[in-house]
Amino acid sequence: MAYVIVEPCINVKDRACVEVCPVDCIYEGADQLFIHPDECIDCGACEPVCPVKAIFAEDETPEQWKHFIELNKQFFKDNPSVKPASKA
Repeated sequence: MAYVIVEPCINVKDRACVEVCPVDCIYEGADQLFIHPDECIDCGACEPVCPVKAIFAEDETPEQWKHFIELNKQFFKDNPSVKPASKA
């Protein structure tokens, strides 16, 4: 089970999560960041540093944002050659 980034990240893309991710599994989309579900090691390092509280473990995603789980997976299907977000 991976972590997922949900609605509060849209048009924010703070990148604090990118800085702490030990496996570089966070990618930048047009309006938000995405966590690659096959690369995430479920360490949870990203969750506490998100200033807008947009990161959840898949099974802890609030009901109103559960559709972001599929949107996250679809992002990687639609963008197979996307590169991880770069650290500052």
